[in-house]
Amino acid sequence: MDRADEYNAIAERIVSHHENDTTDQADDLLKVPVSAYTDPAQWRKEMDRIFRRLPIMVALSCEIPRPGDYKAMDMVGVPLLIVRGKDGKVRAFMNACRHRGAPVAEEGLGNCSRFVCPYHGWTYRDDGSLFAVSDQHKFGGLDKTAYGLVELPCDERVGLIFAVLTPGQPLDLDDWLGGMVEDIAPHKFEGWHFLEAKTMVGANWKIAYDGYLEGYHFRSLHAETIMKVTLHNLMEFDAYGPHMRVAYGTTNIDCLKDVPKDQWWKYEEQGFTFVRTLFPNISMYLGLGLGQIAQLIPGPTPEKNRTILYYVHPTPPKDEAERDELALKAQFLFDVTYGEDYVLGERIQKSLDAHPFDHVLFGKNEKGNQYFHRWVDYYLSDDPNEEEPTL
Repeated sequence: MDRADEYNAIAERIVSHHENDTTDQADDLLKVPVSAYTDPAQWRKEMDRIFRRLPIMVALSCEIPRPGDYKAMDMVGVPLLIVRGKDGKVRAFMNACRHRGAPVAEEGLGNCSRFVCPYHGWTYRDDGSLFAVSDQHKFGGLDKTAYGLVELPCDERVGLIFAVLTPGQPLDLDDWLGGMVEDIAPHKFEGWHFLEAKTMVGANWKIAYDGYLEGYHFRSLHAETIMKVTLHNLMEFDAYGPHMRVAYGTTNIDCLKDVPKDQWWKYEEQGFTFVRTLFPNISMYLGLGLGQIAQLIPGPTPEKNRTILYYVHPTPPKDEAERDELALKAQFLFDVTYGEDYVLGERIQKSLDAHPFDHVLFGKNEKGNQYFHRWVDYYLSDDPNEEEPTL
């Protein structure tokens, strides 16, 4: 099925749900133990088996588009340095000098051809190789080829940069992303313009992520914001491995009545819209004339996460007026995500930390949440015969 046929079918299901007051559903309710959000032992297992073994999106291509561009950040306790080399290839390293472990780049974005350790001045090329040891004639004999920055598996696809946070782990990005590559590719996301990033803190990473996966909370929590453009509790789910594309109905859905059904695929944001999630911690929304990409970073303790919201646009702002308009839209999305979802999430965390009951409940209409939690359980399972979850 090509993209037009696929989106036409999705739009038709969204319209049917709207007309019949229905939504996609799971087979039954799902109970998730409260301890999944509070237990330090489970949290450490999630860090080891999910965040340090699986491909994790660490940057957007448009953050570091030019040779010499780099991004330094902490990802679940791993100091990361992502660099676009002179050859255009993106590489990821541990941001730690091989001499005594000092970071060779300050956190944030920058551009340089050499990375110099601030402690003793060891210098590294953009491919991670050790270029110079200061006063090497006094330091002693050293095989510089054996002391480059520790490289991590890294690859780039459809405007997104992924790394595995453990050296030597396999990384087959096409296999990992599956059909999400074909779904995102038409947006030509690799050529988008990076506007800004905003950081916020919240509750356990799964409490935060749960909010990106369903529209059941729109009427209660987002009555004056999201509900003005998106229909309440009306969703359609598709999956590629552990990744999901969640379709929502929009409040202008009736405009599709005047459009031939075989043309509905052209009317994204005019009847239906998508949130794409990349397991375990990315949510992508490409609507309202700009994109918001949420990157959830667990920790530093089980009850906390740090989320970076990246704002991007298909083209650079043509003037200050458009820049200001995009900034207002980004601020609106940030205020909704943090001021409504994340603030409530921290209150939920406080309640669950008191263990008022033994499980939380996901309804049949919260199909995306059920699917997500089953994939978490799959990666935490010690059973080698455990079967992959299906939607």
